[in-house]
Amino acid sequence: MQVSNAYSCTHTRTRLHEGFSMHGLHARLGKNFNLYDRLVRYNKAIVENPKHIRGHWRQWCAPCAYDEKRQRFVQSTFREVHLDLGCGKGNFCVDAACRRPDVLFVGVDAEPLCIAYAAQKICERELSNALVFGAHSSHISDFFAPQEIDYVYLNFPTPFPRKKQARERLVYLDNLLLLRSVLSQQARVMFKTDSYPLMQFAITQFERAGYRCIWSSNDARADRPHDPSSLYEEKLTAKGARVLAREYELCDIPKDLPQVEQLSLVDYLPQDLANVSYVPHGMEGTFVNLINYEAHRTQ
Repeated sequence: MQVSNAYSCTHTRTRLHEGFSMHGLHARLGKNFNLYDRLVRYNKAIVENPKHIRGHWRQWCAPCAYDEKRQRFVQSTFREVHLDLGCGKGNFCVDAACRRPDVLFVGVDAEPLCIAYAAQKICERELSNALVFGAHSSHISDFFAPQEIDYVYLNFPTPFPRKKQARERLVYLDNLLLLRSVLSQQARVMFKTDSYPLMQFAITQFERAGYRCIWSSNDARADRPHDPSSLYEEKLTAKGARVLAREYELCDIPKDLPQVEQLSLVDYLPQDLANVSYVPHGMEGTFVNLINYEAHRTQ
């Protein structure tokens, strides 16, 4: 099937679709860093209209496989489609794509800066099996058809430790149920984090959403040293973190299994915080506040 190309071939500004705008920019830009120029420069690795490809990702055009003589992108057929949800700056997605040329890797992130860096890495490596686009995870079913995704990577997602932020977690029940809607029957989901509280919370959510754990590790880098790694994984392990990982497959959704009451990640922390040797990324402020509160309470 021939699908119209959604990559921009002009030198105009890249058009950012809904859910991916400058208003979503949270990372600091370096001096003289022009985000729009960077997006335009590497825009052949950025899908501008992912909704138009829904249902056709396996037959999509490879971003860097461009036929100069025929002036069009080369049509490709991929064996599987893998989704790197919250792809960050693309280290993992690019590394994985280099190892699996028969698989299309799609990186999705809500942060424009991350998309710019990920697209740059794809273009510089001249990968023909990796793409990125900007979107929030809550819209994922708008971009992928039912059973279109064969593997999902949730690498070090933001923990959002407070109770009122629980719905923002990628591993929250509603988000995992939404993810099911685009997974093939044989799909797998790999979840990695440095946060013990987030992992404990996630275990309850995967169970309620109808996922069965088929592999787990409390030190994934030691157990699977040759797996590709994300930038966060490399940075956090350098600081002493251990990578907690669980791989899931789909099973029946349990009936009459209510949501857990413990939505705050504080409820999953050990009681003796003073002896904790590693503070999970994104919970540093929470740890400081709890330790100060305990010290004040015992005075």
